[in-house]
Amino acid sequence: MAAHELAATSDLRRPRGNGGFTRADHAYLALREAIITAELPPGTVLREEDLMERVGTGRTPVREAIQQLIRDGFVTVMSRRGTFVSAIHITDLAAIYEVRIHLESWEARLAAERLTPDERAVAQSLIAELDALTVEDGHEPLLALDRRIHRFVYSCGKNEYLAETLDQYHNLSLRIIYFAMKRYPALTPSLDQVVHDQRALLEALLRGDGDAAEQNARNHVIKFEAAVRALL
Repeated sequence: MAAHELAATSDLRRPRGNGGFTRADHAYLALREAIITAELPPGTVLREEDLMERVGTGRTPVREAIQQLIRDGFVTVMSRRGTFVSAIHITDLAAIYEVRIHLESWEARLAAERLTPDERAVAQSLIAELDALTVEDGHEPLLALDRRIHRFVYSCGKNEYLAETLDQYHNLSLRIIYFAMKRYPALTPSLDQVVHDQRALLEALLRGDGDAAEQNARNHVIKFEAAVRALL
């Protein structure tokens, strides 16, 4: 499954079309994933014809997708110069993680308090997936699973507005991580560390331990922020 297809199956944004995701939604997801993973790195010029070919859709959906990407902070329009993938600045890192540290820890507490029986089964299956990961798998499956766990916790809080906000900030921080990894391979997340952190969070949810869930979520975000800041 392609990266944008994976994103479409787990995106937390509410579809704008009455019948589900529109062509513009799919174009948005495809382009957003390319930007997050630095396939379209900061500063890339975005031409409509190139984007139409990339996502396999018409001009109108691409234009709608670009407008959404502008609103989300992934794309910048410069007068008389064109449309570009937004630059990344150290001030962005500080602002994004400042929000995530507070909101993500609160969401984790809500998730621990509101976990349903069906969600308990999902949490247990995610723990099994974490335990099955190996170093030989590489960082892509690790980051993909880490992202799914974040989104799972967001959804367990039963507050769709908070979940969408957190998903947006997590996507922005992921873009910084992917960009930094390409420049500094040493930043590639440690399998042991991510597995330890996310396993502890999921186990706290299963126990209904809001205090532990809140602290584990906070620590996980702080560690990533410190690692990226040290290299940037």
